Amino acid sequence: MIDGQGAVLAEGQRMPISWPTALKAVAAVLALNGLLSFGPWWPTPGIVPQARLAPEFVGLWLLLLWYATSRPGPSHRILGVLSAGVLALVLGRYADVTAPSLFGRPVNLYWDLPQLPRFLWVTAQDHPAWLSATVAAGVASFLWLLFAIIRLCLSILMQTAVPWALRSLGAWVISFGAALLAAAQLAGVPGSSRWASNAVLPTYAQQIGLLWDAHAPGRQARALPAVTATEDALATHGPQVFAALARRDVSFIFLESFGAVLYDHPQARSATDPSRRALQEALTASGRRVVSGFFRSPTVGGASDLAHLSLLSGIDLSDPRRHNLLLTTGRPTLLHLFKQAGYQTFGVYHAVSWPWPEHVYYGFDHYIDGPALRYDGPPITFWKIPDQVALARYEQQFPRTADSPPRVLFFPTISSHFPFSPVPPYQPDWQRALTTAPFDPEQLAAVAADQVDWLNMRAGYLASVNYVYRWLTGYFELPEARETVYVLIGDHQPTANIIGEYAPWDVPVHIISRDDSLLDGFRAQGFSEGLWPQRTVLGGIHHLTSLLVSGFGPTPARP
Repeated sequence: MIDGQGAVLAEGQRMPISWPTALKAVAAVLALNGLLSFGPWWPTPGIVPQARLAPEFVGLWLLLLWYATSRPGPSHRILGVLSAGVLALVLGRYADVTAPSLFGRPVNLYWDLPQLPRFLWVTAQDHPAWLSATVAAGVASFLWLLFAIIRLCLSILMQTAVPWALRSLGAWVISFGAALLAAAQLAGVPGSSRWASNAVLPTYAQQIGLLWDAHAPGRQARALPAVTATEDALATHGPQVFAALARRDVSFIFLESFGAVLYDHPQARSATDPSRRALQEALTASGRRVVSGFFRSPTVGGASDLAHLSLLSGIDLSDPRRHNLLLTTGRPTLLHLFKQAGYQTFGVYHAVSWPWPEHVYYGFDHYIDGPALRYDGPPITFWKIPDQVALARYEQQFPRTADSPPRVLFFPTISSHFPFSPVPPYQPDWQRALTTAPFDPEQLAAVAADQVDWLNMRAGYLASVNYVYRWLTGYFELPEARETVYVLIGDHQPTANIIGEYAPWDVPVHIISRDDSLLDGFRAQGFSEGLWPQRTVLGGIHHLTSLLVSGFGPTPARP
């Protein structure tokens, strides 16, 4: 056995421990427990200490006791392995506690991990290389320092606290009580969470199970429905599946981060109602009508693809595993139905400036990403091309004429994406929006000064929503190239720092047309008049698929 100064003690000899050594041991215990028990500094990416016992620390302490019963002390290799394991637990806990605060949902490595490099890469494009390198070096240095602190604390425990605890009855009693409390917390015993923090190991176990299932498609096949609304419509109606549209164009516009908070929260509603009212007036002045309803998104705060493909497939993709499994199949979507009905399909993803191989599954006749739009103007915000400019350039590059076939546009917006600021300026002259200088210097200066307020994003979020309403209003005031039916869909609620934790995942859906009889079919299915839908949820976004097939179909629903 070794004492606090490293001297070997004879078997049975009582270990003296000085006050400085005891204080070092206590500090090591508090540091390791604190690193495994911190909580979120809601609603920021920060964390705060919590006066709770970490179940992982209890497990680590028992492991050290067991190790010390048969070995005089850990080798450098064992100490390094233990330190790396604790570091992994600390990083896992950080992701586990901050994801609900930022995104309103638990962490999902299968979905979130692939998005992280993209987000970092897109963010880095706005800064010089030296700054990105400095940040990367700073993160690496911080992780190394954290590893060194963990290793030092473990070394102190093994040299002082563990040998003392092995010979102290009181220490064994305390260890046993801590183990009971940790077990109670893991078992969900009421009241235990007051004294013990949530464990991160179950999250790791869940993520390992997720990755395991992802590589076992045979086991996942049961997760997909046998028949979807699109497959049934394809088999039943064939080319007449969208007869009620009478070959009108259709535009699906997914409104980024448009959620029920815009209607439910008094501050959000009062801030956006004037812009929403201006859009309603523009629609009415143009001879259009609009009906609306609330639907439940399969995601919140991010992962918009889940909402996009839920609509196209008619499958509930709230479990990302079903989304990834679906991409491996050849099952038809709404786009396949439109193609069978003689439509050309266009996907405009102006925020995408990297290879996105998944778009092959969607089967667009024309897939247009950011570089394909050939935008030569100044980059605006993280995503370079504002929504208004992207839509204008699409219309310019693919003009609609009397002879061109009917078309479907699938257009996910991006300008109201997290972190919401800076907000692009609106250009009333849509022809100027097509030039290399779409904005005045004063507007660009205002955008440059509009920095992200990481501690309070609500103002930026509401401003970005009003921007989207503004360009939509201007768009509907333009002469229409060809009669079009519009389906505006909120992809998901914004992040939890806007909506609060565990808010409903409801989003508004608006269907706009000059043909009031066409809209009657949607009124019969529960949609209400105007841009202010009744607060009744009509189903998930995957249920909207069958409602669209019915409303656009050869025998649309009627009152």
